[in-house]
Order: sequence, then C-alpha cells, then structure tokens
Amino acid sequence: MFSHMMVGSDDLDKAKTFYDALFTAVGGRAGSMDPNGRLVYVHNGTAFLVTKPIDGEVASCGNGMTIGFAMDTPEQADAWHAAGAAAGGKEIEDPPGWRGEAPARMYLAYLRDPDGNKLCALCRG
Repeated sequence: MFSHMMVGSDDLDKAKTFYDALFTAVGGRAGSMDPNGRLVYVHNGTAFLVTKPIDGEVASCGNGMTIGFAMDTPEQADAWHAAGAAAGGKEIEDPPGWRGEAPARMYLAYLRDPDGNKLCALCRG
C-alpha cells in the first residue's frame, strides 16, 4: 500500500543535512534533488521526499501524524536515532527501547525533524 511519503520544509539545506544523516545511518544513500526542487530518498523499495510547500505557505507538521521507518534491528534504530539527534533532530517521548508484550512487541525510537515532523524508527520483535 505504501508508495511514498512527503514532508514540507522551509529550509531544504537543513532538511538535507538531517535526512542524509538518518538514511546513511541505516545503509541508505544521501538524498538527491529532483527536477522539481524536491529532495528524494529511495531506500528498501520506498520513496521519501522533502519539498517546499507547493501552495507557497509556510511548511508545518501534522499534529498527531507520525512517519514510521522500518528497521531490521534495535541497533539500526539506535543508529538512526543518534544520527538524527546529532544532525539537528529533537529527541522526543521515551528513550529508544522496547514497548509492549509479545506478539506485538516493538522497539521504538522517536525524533522530530528540524521542521517539527514526528518520525519513528520501528523494529518488530
């Protein structure tokens, strides 16, 4: 069902620094700019894009919205979280760790990107 996710940013240079850190921390590539001026990240068969809002308004994050990134291991989620925090992200909620009981046990790590979008690294356990 999932094909891509896109978030808005008013500072694509700052967004590139942040998202390059996240994706390279888990084996992905740095983003590239497409002909429409959007940052594009392709990893594990999905696409994530960052763009200035088309309507010309200020970028804003969705209240209650979370974008989840699938991780293979808790260590990969920790690397993602550390890279994002070092690249301008804000650590939020509980520290990275296991939540829930089997069979719905998950390892979660939360950040907000420099524009306030809520992100989660998730590894099912």
